[in-house]
Amino acid sequence: QVQLVESGGGSVQAGGSLRLSCAASGYSSNSKYCLAWFRQAPGREREGVALFDSSGDTYYVDSVNGRFIISYNSPKATLDLHAYNLKPEDTAMYYCAAELNWLCYGHFLGRVDKFTYWGRGTQVTVSA
Repeated sequence: QVQLVESGGGSVQAGGSLRLSCAASGYSSNSKYCLAWFRQAPGREREGVALFDSSGDTYYVDSVNGRFIISYNSPKATLDLHAYNLKPEDTAMYYCAAELNWLCYGHFLGRVDKFTYWGRGTQVTVSA
């Protein structure tokens, strides 16, 4: 059973940075997979932020491109999201998601239904 546990959220001022981490277990890193960070602000739909797959491809939503970096630490089996130059509009609950036996495609950023496994989230709050 795949398990995803997020950590690293917190409260920062605009312009600050955070590193979110997702501890992943229950699957083989030698197989195909697509890992993702999504976020959901109050009253808004969940949106894809960044994707990383087993071929090393990455995808970003336009609003974070150039500010966020997604990476996978294979020995630790953690999916990290380095968020720089944070803005108040980045405030949201951030979720880690995974789908096995698939590589990512860019349009997966908009497809919550493409991911079977989800963590419980970590809150990021950015004040002006």
